[in-house]
Amino acid sequence: MLTTKIGENAGLIWQALQGGALTTKALAKATKLKVADMNMALGWLARENKIAFEENETEVSVSLI
Repeated sequence: MLTTKIGENAGLIWQALQGGALTTKALAKATKLKVADMNMALGWLARENKIAFEENETEVSVSLI
């Protein structure tokens, strides 16, 4: 099921962010997720108010709330 996969990927992201904020590029590298899979999992975590985004001119950083 796709929902199960998204939840599992959200767990990978959660674990990767335990060490602090990461750019989306660094997060994809740390989790070894495809960009589409990472984005779905980020949406899941954002909907649950578990993560925060910070955008600068060239990158987006993600951190746990």
